Amino acid sequence: MRTIEFTEAAYHDIDNGYWFYEKHREGLGSYFELSIMADIRALHIHAGVHQIYFEKYYRKVARRFPWSIYYRIDEDVIRIFAVIDDRRDPSWISEHLN
Repeated sequence: MRTIEFTEAAYHDIDNGYWFYEKHREGLGSYFELSIMADIRALHIHAGVHQIYFEKYYRKVARRFPWSIYYRIDEDVIRIFAVIDDRRDPSWISEHLN
């Protein structure tokens, strides 16, 4: 079975998303975090089926929020590199991933 690992940047992205939504409505940050983590857990089954962006990252679009999960597969490890708001400028996303 594949394992899922997070970069520190990915943890930071999820935390930023939590606080962004929590400021808008109490409890929405927790819902965001739970939803994103469910999408990430689904990668145990669906990793590798998503389109590749920026030449080396798979991109899974989150189901409930306008965010995407950028990951790579290294043997039996699914490594999450970033969790990014899709409304960001694509050049900013590219820089964030590199």
